[in-house]
Amino acid sequence: MIVYGHRGAKGEAPENTLAGFTHAYRHGVRHFELDLVLSKDGKPVVIHDLTVDRTTGQNGNVASYTTAELADMDARRNTTSWPKKAGIPTLEALLNEFPDFEHLQLEVKKDSRQRLNVLCNRLTEIIQRRDLYDRVAITSSDNGFLQEARRRDRKVRIGLVTDRKFPRPVNTAARLHCDFLCIGWRICTEAVVDDAHRRGMHVSTWTVNRIHDMLQLEAKGVDSIITDYPTSSRMFFENRARAALQLPCGQHTAEKTESENPVQTV
Repeated sequence: MIVYGHRGAKGEAPENTLAGFTHAYRHGVRHFELDLVLSKDGKPVVIHDLTVDRTTGQNGNVASYTTAELADMDARRNTTSWPKKAGIPTLEALLNEFPDFEHLQLEVKKDSRQRLNVLCNRLTEIIQRRDLYDRVAITSSDNGFLQEARRRDRKVRIGLVTDRKFPRPVNTAARLHCDFLCIGWRICTEAVVDDAHRRGMHVSTWTVNRIHDMLQLEAKGVDSIITDYPTSSRMFFENRARAALQLPCGQHTAEKTESENPVQTV
């Protein structure tokens, strides 16, 4: 099971900050999901909301601030406590800090069409310049944005973000020629996973914070989970794998593993 850190490590450190990514990275996490919005000076910055209000305590749209101003903010408000100030980073700063990451899901939020067009251009340029085709997927719930991303460069991987049963998410993702289906875990069924796999999609579920739910999703065949607690989740799956290697032949079953690793809520 691939474990993606949600907004870095939202449940363990300030979300979408270099501090949060560093925390998870030091614990071996190499897959991350993060959110992108366009700054005033036209650069992708790592933040979930279109405003800075919730995480910084300041007011206004992200679009009203430059990257330097955003980096100087303190994004620890209404998030996991942290001892040191943590600003809002640019995507480029994140990529420079962790060049050997394995994969990123870059989620783009709904915004004005003009700003989304500029953001699409910036992301395409970054992926092309850094040759990140195999290590990045651009995801969104905005179908129009995904279509634009596909038009910019057909080699860029894209993914539909959805938590709705209707219209059928696999059909929508297939129509958009998506490589990833990023689906809310509560509506993820085995039939959905099988259908997505038949169409060549990676199925990633969000936001999964209980080991019990992760195991059920694993049984349904999902490829990855996005969690607020990536370090403890990754540790669980690594410990389970090590335990399985030590079992006598013929006893490598999920039931045996679960009995040796009691399910815990992370």
